[in-house]
Amino acid sequence: MSEVTHQRIKTNGIWMHLAEQGTGPLVLLLHGFPELWFSWRHQITYLANHGYHVVAPDLRGYGDTDSPLSHTSYTVHHLVGDLIGLLDHFNEPQAFVVGHDWGAVVAWHMGLFRPDRVKGIVNFGVPFFARSPDIRPVDSMRQIFGEGFYICQFQEPGRAEGAFARYDYVAVMKKFLLLNKTDNLIAPPGMEIIDYLETPSVLPPWITEEELQVYADKFQESGFTGPLNYYRAMTLNWELLAPWQGSKITVPSKFIIGSKDIGFEANGTKEYVLGQIFKSLVPNLEVVILDGHHFIQQEKPQEATNEIFSFLCKFSVNQ
Repeated sequence: MSEVTHQRIKTNGIWMHLAEQGTGPLVLLLHGFPELWFSWRHQITYLANHGYHVVAPDLRGYGDTDSPLSHTSYTVHHLVGDLIGLLDHFNEPQAFVVGHDWGAVVAWHMGLFRPDRVKGIVNFGVPFFARSPDIRPVDSMRQIFGEGFYICQFQEPGRAEGAFARYDYVAVMKKFLLLNKTDNLIAPPGMEIIDYLETPSVLPPWITEEELQVYADKFQESGFTGPLNYYRAMTLNWELLAPWQGSKITVPSKFIIGSKDIGFEANGTKEYVLGQIFKSLVPNLEVVILDGHHFIQQEKPQEATNEIFSFLCKFSVNQ
């Protein structure tokens, strides 16, 4: 069998790093915050060995992919554009798109903007939400959760970067990747979210110090501004998404979430993903709830892989 190989390609005006394995129908694996292509290490080889051309990029701003300075270069239009360029690079008219966290946001919008290029979507952790015509999402979050909410804290350029810098990179990775809070990430008044998050003294069995070091080394090279710019572009996204007000995602889709994900019970996420509004926005939708936390493709790798693979198997290889 082939090994995972690495290359950088030019797409949409940036150089993008890809991890790649296998031949067959193209499957994109899109990571979230604060992650890398490496988040999909358990899925890549399995899917490649079962007849797929698997490509896991470092998304814009991460790892060995270029990281433009301005948050205005991190809209969902830029992020989807990067992937359209990736498909064009491989001369592929369509791909299956698998996303987690921010990668899921990108996958949903790829299905929204370019359903002609997407065979199917499998997303983890972040469902698709309708755009409010009346209120910007960050303003809404500020009203509901207050200034201590992590997304609100991430808005100010340099603030989170400065707070993160008080810790070594492995500690930052542990605080996020090993998160087992099920309520919202809201720091008490006067406290930064990174200080509020705990650093577990014992690693869970699903990740090693060596794996955490892979993340830490890359973030030490590339920094956190690119990843944080996704949050800083949320208001701009809201403005630019006005033409898609009321649009549905018609691409066949599967959504998977951990029962202990952040806010799953507290925010009404459970009711939303099992209810009619989500289904009305994504009519061709299957929803699966697994026992696990936010970074579920790493915590429960075989279950996550099985959910992806069972979805892909529904499609003819010739499609």
